[in-house]
Amino acid sequence: MSRIFKAGLIGTVITAICCFTPVLVWLFAALGIASAVAYIDTILFPLLGAFVGLTIFAWRRRTEGT
Repeated sequence: MSRIFKAGLIGTVITAICCFTPVLVWLFAALGIASAVAYIDTILFPLLGAFVGLTIFAWRRRTEGT
């Protein structure tokens, strides 16, 4: 497994957990920065897309043998 694929896969899983569960909301509330919760989606969804794209890129690169 290549390093790019591992990084993309790990980033995708972590970002998906933060997107689809209230983990970040609880963390932000515990840290006292709950007002930043309104801006989470503007960062997490593009980040999730980038990590999914990186994972697909690394997977295709590996399956093509280049």
